[in-house]
Amino acid sequence: MKKWEFKPGVAVLSVAMLAIALAFVMPLLWMISTSVKPEKQAASQAIRLLPDPASSTLPQAAENYTAVWHDSTVQFPLYLRNTLIVAMLSVAGMTLSSAVVAYGLSRIRWKGRGAMFAITLATMMIPFPVLMVPLFAIFKQLGWNGTLAPLWVPAWFGGAFNIFMLRQFFMGIPKELDEAARIDGMGHWGIFWRIIVPLSKPALAVVALFHFVYVWNDFIGPLIYLHHRDTYTLALGLQLYQSQAGQTPWNLLMAASTLVVLPLVLLFIVTQGSFVRGISAEGLKG
Repeated sequence: MKKWEFKPGVAVLSVAMLAIALAFVMPLLWMISTSVKPEKQAASQAIRLLPDPASSTLPQAAENYTAVWHDSTVQFPLYLRNTLIVAMLSVAGMTLSSAVVAYGLSRIRWKGRGAMFAITLATMMIPFPVLMVPLFAIFKQLGWNGTLAPLWVPAWFGGAFNIFMLRQFFMGIPKELDEAARIDGMGHWGIFWRIIVPLSKPALAVVALFHFVYVWNDFIGPLIYLHHRDTYTLALGLQLYQSQAGQTPWNLLMAASTLVVLPLVLLFIVTQGSFVRGISAEGLKG
């Protein structure tokens, strides 16, 4: 059995990492803490993580979250449904389209492939405000403004960063597998679905998770294209709840914020293994 040895350098590094982790997680803890307090204690300058008395934590939390969920001025259940629809359609489109394009740029030889890849990467340099007005005009001509379509349809045309990441991953897969598949009579679609996709699940999971987080937190897109409250996403619903007539109590506002953030936290906890494996694989193959 190896004898434990104290290493000052490792100890200092561990303490530093713990301090940084606490600094990042503290706003989340404070948000949750405020969400379970009565209104008067939430507005107090006293630093307390739990309400006073602490035994009232669960009843007060149930009261706050119920008040937010059933508030008549906003419709958080409807906003949650809209957000899930946009997120699911966007994630499916972004993952599939980016994988198809990345396959074409990594496994198929064709004239101009390098130039097309360079142009694809160059689109990452274009800020969204430059595209905002042309996209709005296009969607207006299509009659999509005011609907959820502008928020998920563009995802079916791929994303430059995701294409780049998947291309780098696909290039690390031995091409001998493609040659063996062609001997068995497979075409490109067969190779893509039966070889590349199964071997690329960690990378595809990372793409899906990153895009889900982006769509879930997106505020500017819904703000531009959605005009009616029955089509709002959670990001717009939270802003509406904050700016409604009168001053929203801090404890209820933090409860609403926790409801919006909680699905992302749970998603990361559930998919943490796949996420870490995907990032590690990208680092090794990239």
